[in-house]
Amino acid sequence: MPKPSRRALLKNAAQAAAVTTAGAFMAEKASAQTSGGLVKRSPLPEASGGNAQPGGAKPLFSSAIAYGNLLFLAGVGAHFEGTIQQHTVHVLDQLEKTLMASGSSIQKVLQVRVFLNDLKDYDAMNAVYGQRDWGSLPPVRTTVAPAGGIPGKSLVEIDVIAYI
Repeated sequence: MPKPSRRALLKNAAQAAAVTTAGAFMAEKASAQTSGGLVKRSPLPEASGGNAQPGGAKPLFSSAIAYGNLLFLAGVGAHFEGTIQQHTVHVLDQLEKTLMASGSSIQKVLQVRVFLNDLKDYDAMNAVYGQRDWGSLPPVRTTVAPAGGIPGKSLVEIDVIAYI
């Protein structure tokens, strides 16, 4: 019997891995269906009415949604006159309230996205941000200053992804 080529060995290994992965996925899906454990998207308690529309119209977005054990919080801004420090404190306080009301905490945040109205506010925002207890492993973070600023005249808007 001839020795199989390296290409044939790799092809067989890839096929076996695909079959194993597909089998595991199907078993997990069947288990979830029979146990009633399908992952569901559900709205969560909201700390702010950021998604309310005038005149009782249908909301355009949800402020917080859970998917499995993940929690997605929409961006929160500070729509009042003030400094970047005051806005950052307000936004982080609001996010923390929503996290707590949803069964999570600031220590369970996995990702933070910060949107600054002006990039010159980066250091001042960062000073306030750094005073929070993000836990032993801080979340990943992206900070940008979108062209055109932030809707509603807020100096900062922050959204997060956390686990419950």
